[in-house]
Amino acid sequence: MNYFNYYTEIEDAFVRRRGKHLFLSPMDWALMETWKEQGIPLHIILRGIERSFDSFEAKPRKRSVKSLLYCQEEVEAQYGEWLESRVGASQESDAQTAEIEPSSPTFSPIAIGEYLERSRLALTKAAAARSQNGEDDFSEALSRAAALINEIKIDLENSVLFDGRKLEDSLTGLERMLRDALLSAIPAEQLDSINREVKEQLAPYRKQMEPAVYRQTLDNLLMKRLREQLAVPRLSLFYL
Repeated sequence: MNYFNYYTEIEDAFVRRRGKHLFLSPMDWALMETWKEQGIPLHIILRGIERSFDSFEAKPRKRSVKSLLYCQEEVEAQYGEWLESRVGASQESDAQTAEIEPSSPTFSPIAIGEYLERSRLALTKAAAARSQNGEDDFSEALSRAAALINEIKIDLENSVLFDGRKLEDSLTGLERMLRDALLSAIPAEQLDSINREVKEQLAPYRKQMEPAVYRQTLDNLLMKRLREQLAVPRLSLFYL
């Protein structure tokens, strides 16, 4: 993991999903130290954080999440499942392929591995292009995403059991991180201009759309424009 620090990446994911900046407590840092000593891969921890907040947001509570300890159970559950998926990883490659090969060639481990590699290369290229005039937070986010994609790809190659849902959770978390970084990287005036253009594009259809559908469509089109402008690839398996 040459692109970023294990601890600050966990902190960034937790603060981003919480929605408000919060300094982590000594207990939270001790928990991260424990995870590192246990050898829990970073992408497993990030997936656990994403799943924890997804569960919290599905059933909102009056109290907000104030500590990384809220995610501990899910992180350790994800790690346990990850360890189970690697049992027997040293078996002969033909036996391993028979165990994990889905019926559809589109979602075979080989096809997914190639997709992840294309995504990694696209992210690396976008980061290099962004860094031509000096590195910034967005180029760093692209590099971080590329490094995590590579870790996920290696993990997939070394796993006996393939779990598409867990993989999609990891990729969705990376897309959220890149979305936030992308919105922060675009100057406010430029963002407002693109937003106005998208609204004009949707104007003829707005009366026919439910408010929630309109807002979601507006957001989708805005993000599509921004991704195209900065050559940021989609990562979800839906785009395989």
